[in-house]
Parts: sequence; C-alpha cells; structure tokens
Amino acid sequence: MATMILHSSLLSLTSATKITSLSNAAVRSDSSPSGPISPVAVAVPHQSLTPSLLCSCGRRHLIQACATALLPISPSHATPLLSDSTAMLNRVHPPRPDWYEELYAAVLDKGMEAYESEIAGYKSQLFSNLRGKAKKVLEIGIGTGPNLKYYANGTDIEVFGIDPNMKMEKYAKAAAVASGLPPTNFKFIHAVGEALPLSDAAVDAVVGTLVLCSVKDVDAALKEVKRVLKPGGLYLFVEHVAARDGTVLRFLQNVLDPLQQTVSDGCHLTRETGKHISEAGFSGVNISSTLLRNASFASPHVYGIACK
Repeated sequence: MATMILHSSLLSLTSATKITSLSNAAVRSDSSPSGPISPVAVAVPHQSLTPSLLCSCGRRHLIQACATALLPISPSHATPLLSDSTAMLNRVHPPRPDWYEELYAAVLDKGMEAYESEIAGYKSQLFSNLRGKAKKVLEIGIGTGPNLKYYANGTDIEVFGIDPNMKMEKYAKAAAVASGLPPTNFKFIHAVGEALPLSDAAVDAVVGTLVLCSVKDVDAALKEVKRVLKPGGLYLFVEHVAARDGTVLRFLQNVLDPLQQTVSDGCHLTRETGKHISEAGFSGVNISSTLLRNASFASPHVYGIACK
C-alpha cells in the first residue's frame, strides 16, 4: 500500500530528475503509459537501476485458527507457516496503538486521491495483464485496497490481501465490494511480506504497489513472492525509488529519509528497489520508469511485471 503523509505536507517540493538508463532489461522513462506491458518481454539476469520514492506500510497480529481455514495452506505446513508469519510480524512490525493505526488508515484512504488519479493510467495498463490469467491473486501491502478495482472485478477471482495494519481491513473489504468482488472471494490477512502465511506455489499472481519501500528486508520479501507464486506466475509492481546520485532530488531524499521513516510507518526514500527486483532471480522482468507530479520528492517510480 502506499503512504504519502509526509509527501503531502511537502508537496511543494516537486523536483524533476532524470532516471539513469537500466541495463539488461526493457526499460522506459514515460510521462504517460503507452501500450500493454509484456510479462516476459525480457530474460532477466541483472540490471542496474537508479530509481526514487513513495510508500506504504502496515502492521501485526494473525489469528491462527481463522487463518488456517481461510488460507491455501496444506495441513502439513499450516502450523510452521502461521507460526513463522506471526513471529515475523511481531518482530519487524511491533504493535502500534490502535488510535495511530486507525488514523494512519483513514489518512491513507483519503490522502492518496490525487496520486491515485495521476497513476490510474499506468495501473490500468499494468493490471490488464491479469485478465483471464489469474484466478488466485495475493496483494502484499494491500492497505485500503486502491488496486482492487483494476483486477478484482470477477466472480471467478480469489484475492488474499496482506497488511500489517489491521485497521486497513474495513477499507480493503469495502474496496473489494465496490470493485465487484464477492465478499467470500476476499480474505484480509494480518501479516508482513517477509513471511507470507501461504504455501508454496499457492497463487497465480502477486501484486505489490508502494510496499517494498517500507518492508524491513526487501530481498526476503521478494524471496517470499517467488515462493508463493506458481511456476510461470506473475509479480506486478509499482514502487518509488531513489533518485539519481548527484541530483537535488536525491539530496532532499537523503536529508528527509529519517523523518519519512518516522512519520510514514517505515517508508524509505532512498531504496533502489528496481535493482532488487531485477536481481531477485525471476525468469523474466519487464520494468519501466516514470516521474509523477503528485509524488513530489517520492519520485521517480518503477513499474512492471516479473515472471517466475
């Protein structure tokens, strides 16, 4: 999910920076989306990337008895998976006060409207790749559910929404209903991306937007994404990344990063997330980059599809 609490307060800092080129992958720097993204357009060994920022996060507690009934976990693996997920949740995202999580969810629900409006074209293009190809979808960092309307509008789709903030649940469920997804086809799961309480090869696709900026361990989260994907499964992502070294925007990101982490639930402004995705061991990656006006200093963005 995504968070722009600090971003909104510093919206006037709309610096523009050019992204350096990526190697060994298909990369575009766009001001507007153009044409469908091919999920396996590039065989991906490694890429070097200098991206930017913007982010989202959440929080902790998983109810094992309920989750066992809801999740695609085989009985022989249920206890270890749930136990590991709960332990990881409490370790990397310790409990916050209820008032904080409720406030954070409410601000996220209303405070991202301008950003979501600007990025809608990119998301529409990106998520069109799921139509007819994914029956079971996992979204990590689902937050208030802004992505559901793009891919969860069929009665034959089952969606699992992961978030560490339990107060996101009511917003995500409302978004699922509004998208046309039957209530029985949506499961909200209290967990973090570094330890997903799903069995191996459980889903056809994983969705993650503005979430890797705030996980504790990016590589561990990507390893989990690959684990739960079926062979040939797709990982669709939109992430803000660090600006190019030596730019004014990168200087501002370096200065503001500690404050951003504090007020935006762990969001980092200076992560090179595109590079992590490119080097995570997917069989193919198609990655593009763009600058967004409403992302302010949380820019540039990378977006695309990785194939297991």
